[in-house]
Amino acid sequence: MSVDLLKMFACVLAVAACTPGERPTEAIEGGESLPQVYAVNYPLAYIAERIAGESVTVIFPAPPDADPAFWSPTAETVADYQRADLVLLNGATYAGWIPRATLSRSRLVDTSAALADQLIPVDDTVTHSHGPGGDHSHQGTAFTTWLDMKFAAGQARAAFDALVRLRPEMEPDFRGRLRELEKELGELDKRLQDVAGRIGDRPLVFSHPVYQYLVRGYGLNGRSVHWEPQEMPGDEQWRELSDVLSTHAAAWMIWEDEPLPDIANRFERMGIESIVFRPCGNRPAEGSFVSVMLDNVVALEQAFPASAL
Repeated sequence: MSVDLLKMFACVLAVAACTPGERPTEAIEGGESLPQVYAVNYPLAYIAERIAGESVTVIFPAPPDADPAFWSPTAETVADYQRADLVLLNGATYAGWIPRATLSRSRLVDTSAALADQLIPVDDTVTHSHGPGGDHSHQGTAFTTWLDMKFAAGQARAAFDALVRLRPEMEPDFRGRLRELEKELGELDKRLQDVAGRIGDRPLVFSHPVYQYLVRGYGLNGRSVHWEPQEMPGDEQWRELSDVLSTHAAAWMIWEDEPLPDIANRFERMGIESIVFRPCGNRPAEGSFVSVMLDNVVALEQAFPASAL
């Protein structure tokens, strides 16, 4: 076999060996490998990809069926994080495995550090499970920071600063892409403000306690329960909802994903409309972070049309 054919075969094997969300390490002009940037959730991976383009290799190794907030990587994956040139953290107690891992502090960037005074403490001691992450509670700090588009823009600026330190010669290109991303996030923020104005003080119920930054950022009147869209609630959960509705007469439930038809039908008989607003902590099966957020905004706009005012 010729040398050229051997090289081609090696490249094919390298691409095939990549895990989902991971790209083979490319090379900077002159033969040097591209810096590797690891992220602890999909929103940060998306932000890094948008800002850096093909100038770094962005890797988000969590499996598609996991909640990255509670996922625990294997020892091999932790070793990959240890070798990374940069690790983008969400902060706000997100990714509980980070404090237990030995990672170089000089390579860690907490993208919410500059916004620490805006983090929301929670006191939720209810333990539950969903997906392969096992039992967990949401006690500590609310962590889905990116659901407030202003907060997401702040995290993007922190990621930009870190990426510029990694590849300073790319600063003009990175800044231009950051401005494009900030514009898109700003447009989403404006539409969320507009629809929140139409919702006003009308009560909403959220299926899971992960919407705190959406509620605060847009002045919504929300209460949360602990339901999963693909699990029929038990009698105790229906009683819990009844207790919530007795003092918080909501006609809308905001879900992380499409609820089971039986749940949606029962809600319809109760006069409650189901609305899907996906937090998008993991990589979506289709689209991108911005497109998923846009779908979320459209779902709210359809539920609360301006013509109905």
